[in-house]
Amino acid sequence: MFKGKKNMGAGSFLYPTPLVLCGTYDSSGRPNLATLAWAGICCSEPPAVQISIRKQRHTYSSIIEKKEFTVNIPSIKHTAEADFCGMASGRSVDKFDRARLTPLHGQFVDAPIVDEFPFCLECRLLHTFIIGSHDIFIGEILASWVREDCLSDDGGPDPLKMAPMVYTPTKGGGIYYTIGDACGKAFDAGKSLMETVNL
Repeated sequence: MFKGKKNMGAGSFLYPTPLVLCGTYDSSGRPNLATLAWAGICCSEPPAVQISIRKQRHTYSSIIEKKEFTVNIPSIKHTAEADFCGMASGRSVDKFDRARLTPLHGQFVDAPIVDEFPFCLECRLLHTFIIGSHDIFIGEILASWVREDCLSDDGGPDPLKMAPMVYTPTKGGGIYYTIGDACGKAFDAGKSLMETVNL
């Protein structure tokens, strides 16, 4: 027993998770989007991202067929569109049209990116892992696109300008948040604790 802590049981509790939309073309060539919270970078060399999807999702069969997909990061001003794309099925609804989003064909993969979103990754399928309720797709990142108005002074993506959303799973279905202010610089904030460490 840990004093002051409550066991929430075995569950998908990792706070927060990124919120991304996976872009694909289906077998008829129609662009589609699936909102995902189970996603993240999984390798540096080669640069790779993982997304987890249920077999029942329309996007699942599109990735299996095309072996390519995009990972799109929405900003908070597209909260309604991102939520909608996780509720509706691409089998019966043209999500791009309904959400008034613009699909742009990838330059490196046969998959759409969302023109209005601040950041996008073009990915080629490397591996598929069968887990349980969700299967994991590992995609090699072939290109990373950021809107020019979301660049920082050093030329990289500025997360505050991008205003990305994060997701927290709850018993009621989950809540979206945006990120706050910076609290430290990586490989710098912990320097004071490294003084006596022998590397």
